[in-house]
Amino acid sequence: MGKEIERKFLVRGDVWRSLATGTAYRQGYLNSAKERTVRIRTIDDRAFLTIKGLTVGATRAEYEYEIPVADCDAMLDALAEKPIIEKKRYKVPLEGLTWEIDEFFGDNTGLIVAEVDLKSEGQTFRKPEWAGEEVTADPRYFNSNLIKHPYSKW
Repeated sequence: MGKEIERKFLVRGDVWRSLATGTAYRQGYLNSAKERTVRIRTIDDRAFLTIKGLTVGATRAEYEYEIPVADCDAMLDALAEKPIIEKKRYKVPLEGLTWEIDEFFGDNTGLIVAEVDLKSEGQTFRKPEWAGEEVTADPRYFNSNLIKHPYSKW
């Protein structure tokens, strides 16, 4: 079984922008129930189907499979819940970990969050200066909730 242990923080300032180049993501949900999400997304010229379980603490089951880009584009256009999540992801290596900073666009413009994947919930790490308030447990910041309650409407 795949497992994801992730902590999420709001991003402060613009210092992080000089640390990495962003990659465009376009993603949608075929199912956004909190007990299980089914996500499809394109990342540059690749596409993925991801199934995630209920988050408990900072941990949840996760399974991901590469799928044909044309199939993903068709599902995003015809089947995915709207609005589609559009974002640019920046990957910043720091002290053996990779921080992923997501800058959102469209209905979620203005939202910038940083996530770090860990090996265990108790793993210690140094939070970079640009990582602000922790929002790991706040469901408003789950990508699957940003389609139901976009950041622009908060």
